[in-house]
Amino acid sequence: MKSIRFLSLMFLLGLLAVKGYAADQPVKKEIPVKGVVTDTQKQPIAGVVVTDGVNFTQTDEKGRYQLVSDPAQSKFVYLSVPADYKAVVEKALPVGYYARIDASEKRNRHDFWLEKREQPVRNFTFIAISDPQVRNEKQLNRFISETLPDLKETLKQASGQEAYGMVLGDIVRDVMPLYAPYKEAISDLDMTMYHVIGNHDFDLQYAALSQAENKDEYGESVFGDNFGPTDYSFNVGEIHIVAMKDIDYQGVKKYEEQFTPEQLEWLKKDLSYVKPGTTVLLNVHAPTANSTAKGGGNARNAEQLFEILKDYKAHIFAGHTHFYENRIVTPDIYEHNIGAACGAWWAGHVNRCGAPNGYLVVKVNGDNVSWQYKATGRPFDYQFRIYKPGEFKSQPKYLVVNVWDYDSAWKLSYYEDGVEKSGVLEAFADEDQDYITMKEGKVTGYHTLHLFRVRPAEKAKSIKIVATNRFGESFTQTVDLK
Repeated sequence: MKSIRFLSLMFLLGLLAVKGYAADQPVKKEIPVKGVVTDTQKQPIAGVVVTDGVNFTQTDEKGRYQLVSDPAQSKFVYLSVPADYKAVVEKALPVGYYARIDASEKRNRHDFWLEKREQPVRNFTFIAISDPQVRNEKQLNRFISETLPDLKETLKQASGQEAYGMVLGDIVRDVMPLYAPYKEAISDLDMTMYHVIGNHDFDLQYAALSQAENKDEYGESVFGDNFGPTDYSFNVGEIHIVAMKDIDYQGVKKYEEQFTPEQLEWLKKDLSYVKPGTTVLLNVHAPTANSTAKGGGNARNAEQLFEILKDYKAHIFAGHTHFYENRIVTPDIYEHNIGAACGAWWAGHVNRCGAPNGYLVVKVNGDNVSWQYKATGRPFDYQFRIYKPGEFKSQPKYLVVNVWDYDSAWKLSYYEDGVEKSGVLEAFADEDQDYITMKEGKVTGYHTLHLFRVRPAEKAKSIKIVATNRFGESFTQTVDLK
């Protein structure tokens, strides 16, 4: 009898424990989300990839789609715009391809419209812009008076091609009200401006959605109100373009550079609709493959990312570090951690590595890409800086060359008084002198790898440097020593 009572008691306690555990678990809410995708002439578009950031589907022959979404995970439903179409643009921003999911409704209806291209696009210009990072009106005015006029001049040289801008995060520096004047400032640019979220683009009060306890209050919300979802893709010509958040924000400026497992799963699903071998332009805030500064700022689970990208020809564009570093991860994965538009936080005219404030101009021809860094306020051929002997304080007897977009495919040629001397330029790591001078002599300890030095002959009068990039484009500077 006692054993029966004991077993009954244990069963009751177990049942209560299960109920208690269930009460602690969030109840998953499922909302049907459906709609129709048409062009601007109200013609249905079949085969369009639709996602809510977790789930995927494609439109049927009548342009219809349907998903079942959990609003605690999915804040938007949106399209991966196909290559035969483009998003409608208003004031330089793409619209009409995403909508917020309304958790207060039992079901959501969201229709989308796209603009049909008159003819296929093969060539276009893609401009990656890192870290405007304005925190007050003074810095915003510098962006407006320096960066934007330079961009407009660059766009004039695009020969009438379609142009797409991608801001790689840190649009502002924790000051959410600056989104509005920033958007107004870019509104007359003659290109479509997409955006990545950076660590300074989160609302300081809240953790990221992946970590927020209250799923109605989360760090990406204000960014979403202004620019839409954080993980999305679209297609132009033969290129698949992806933007992703790689900042896992904990609130009050605390964060880790990493993708969540759910994000990596989203990317797998997104690429499942893309033919292997396709050129993919992946845009993130934090880099994935830096080697300088002991790899500081890299996404912690980058190896998982590289595994997902291994079947594609991928270019990763990143900012965050305020220095310039190119990395060839594999023969098919190349990372461009570009200089910031604000340089070293608007302290002057250069980044921490000595690269000038600027942005990267990418020329797309079919499935091939070429690129060139554009220094703000400088001509296109300004691709390196020469320091005469005595100007680079830690190398007083050396002529020093800083080639910010350098990778192993570049060729550097050195001439003394018209005579080439092969193999004399030596790579070395050090803190850039221009940056130290800008910081009034204060060193920070960051050593860049794109520096080269040579000790000229005592009688040398004239030095010429010819730098040739991987695309065969040569840039020349000459300095007089006497």
